[in-house]
Amino acid sequence: MSDQVKVLVVDDEDRIRRLLKMYLERENFQIEEASDGDQALEMALETDYDVILLDLMMPGKDGIEACHELREHKATPVVMLTAKGEEANRVQGFEVGADDYIVKPFSPREVVLRVKAVLRRGKQSNENLVASAPGDVLTFPHISIDNEAHRVTVDGQEIPLTPKEYDLLYYLARSPDKVYDRESLLKEVWRYEFFGDLRTIDTHIKRLREKLLEVSEAAAKMIVTVWGLGYKFAVPEE
Repeated sequence: MSDQVKVLVVDDEDRIRRLLKMYLERENFQIEEASDGDQALEMALETDYDVILLDLMMPGKDGIEACHELREHKATPVVMLTAKGEEANRVQGFEVGADDYIVKPFSPREVVLRVKAVLRRGKQSNENLVASAPGDVLTFPHISIDNEAHRVTVDGQEIPLTPKEYDLLYYLARSPDKVYDRESLLKEVWRYEFFGDLRTIDTHIKRLREKLLEVSEAAAKMIVTVWGLGYKFAVPEE
């Protein structure tokens, strides 16, 4: 079926691939498999998948390298599969453009819900979060967000953001000075209602600030932590 959801499952363990395939096929998803990063990258570049489940630690080309190279060509949603205790590696995953991670050992049901959340977010993006229209540009002191082109410039310099970093910045900037708690951001930006690690928000905020700071300290300070509540986008008075 041409409209059937395509998911690429990448893991060097046969058992895990079989388990994920079994549960995802129950949802009528079309599943293809890869056992290493090189094979996964080749398949991902040749085929337009709806979601890629990508193991982080694999022999040869690991998930970090594969995701980084994929992001040079495509914005296919990537969910990293990571072992417990690999927090530093998960941060690396976000840095190269992963959309989310799931910690092993995981519940197959959780994986199915996460995949559905990614798909739901993609379908709703045109209507809600990243709806683009001609002239859809948010302009502030130091920062300009061109949503039609998905381009962010800081003091005239374009800033390379991952898809999730962009979504988060755009969502906050659409309502300046409105405070969002982590749960709301996880629900609205990641489209998670039942699962999701709140640290995902903190990691993306940190990376977003660091990238803005490379060009402008004033721009970085526009992403404000409201202690005990969450985050907001604050426009400086000039």
